[in-house]
Amino acid sequence: MTRLFGTDGVRGLANRDLTAGLALSLAQASAAVLTKGRRAQARLAEGRRPVAVVARDPRISGEFLTAAVSAGLASSGVDVLDAGVIPTPAAAFLINDIGADFGVMISASHNAAPDNGIKIFAFGGTKLPDDVEDRIESYIGRDTLMPIAGDVGRIRRFADAEDRYVVHLLTTLPHRLDGIHVVLDCAHGAAAGVSPQVFTDAGARLTVIGADPDGLNINDGVGSTHLDNLAKAVLEHGADIGIAHDGDADRCLAVDGDGNIVDGDQIMAILAVSMAERGVLKDRTLVATVMSNLGLRKAMAANDITMVQTKVGDRYVLEELNAHGYSLGGEQSGHVIMTKFATTGDGILTGLHLVAEMARTGKTLAELASVMTVYPQILVNVRGVDHKALGADAVIAEAVIAAETELGDTGRVLLRPSGTEPMVRVMVEAADQPTADRLAHSLADVVRARLTR
Repeated sequence: MTRLFGTDGVRGLANRDLTAGLALSLAQASAAVLTKGRRAQARLAEGRRPVAVVARDPRISGEFLTAAVSAGLASSGVDVLDAGVIPTPAAAFLINDIGADFGVMISASHNAAPDNGIKIFAFGGTKLPDDVEDRIESYIGRDTLMPIAGDVGRIRRFADAEDRYVVHLLTTLPHRLDGIHVVLDCAHGAAAGVSPQVFTDAGARLTVIGADPDGLNINDGVGSTHLDNLAKAVLEHGADIGIAHDGDADRCLAVDGDGNIVDGDQIMAILAVSMAERGVLKDRTLVATVMSNLGLRKAMAANDITMVQTKVGDRYVLEELNAHGYSLGGEQSGHVIMTKFATTGDGILTGLHLVAEMARTGKTLAELASVMTVYPQILVNVRGVDHKALGADAVIAEAVIAAETELGDTGRVLLRPSGTEPMVRVMVEAADQPTADRLAHSLADVVRARLTR
């Protein structure tokens, strides 16, 4: 049986894969598992009910899914604070800020409007470990908590949710943003209300695009997965920087004043060097995934910063950050985690601190990004192969060694089996694009010949 939880919650086509019935059952199962903790049990012993924060992005299906989740929780004896449309990192912050027992965010992140998802956060606003997700999944369809009369939960509006989050973001800033012209792309998503407000309050001169959500246009040609419009707006308005979020605002990508993209690796390089200079980068260590560009690793070494690499997925970055108390980590895609201020990737927080570094140093974004040389990178997906046999094939191993020998220290090779489908991802970085292309496609041919079923 396929596992219900993916790498970031439960996600699928709304009202077909992700139905109101599934949302209600998932909420009831979550309540059954997550109210067994000592804190929730202490509330119950005092005659108080457990509390959960529920929030969503603006896609239209979020309305009925929020109703289903809230009904599932309340019918299980959990009081629900409905925070409405706010970013995923805002939901995580609020869970921690008010001491809620857990929380639910309804969003499919950067996916198109027909999709939706359910992300569950534990006490403290942290993501659930795999074993807890498995326990929740095992409870679906079993007997659930069925309190009666005054023991059922209440559903109330979390009236000051957005204000609490805005104040929190502003208190994290090491420098105001006065005088910097920012174009902000909110992806017609959850950031549309909060992000313009907080950038303005921080002193930035603002031009806003992608901030008119109608429930159907989220991520539609805008946001962090569609940067062309942002680059065009930066050039048209003569802005200093463009900041793009995705649908639930847990990502941040940027565009410099010349319209060039600055990705998550470059943003992490800028922030890591700044934090190291200011003495706030714990153990002078950055956590990134194996997919991060070779240029990031070289830039960190040049600045006497250790780079620890994890498997792909922000949950694995978070695990490494939390295990050792590190302060900064993230992914090339723009999930950047600053553990002093957030328990998950926060695109608004990241954008604020990136612009603050421009204000602090007086440098342009292009000047700051020059700390890192981006190596040409190509990713080839080889589909329909026996991906589980990848590590045992000697011919593929020999081909990889030959490619690595040719590249020397001017590039790298990474072959990675997909965790969800019969596919192998072949990634090659090199000093020039033609070499990267040639080696990647050559390795893909070997994989295809050796592992095709």
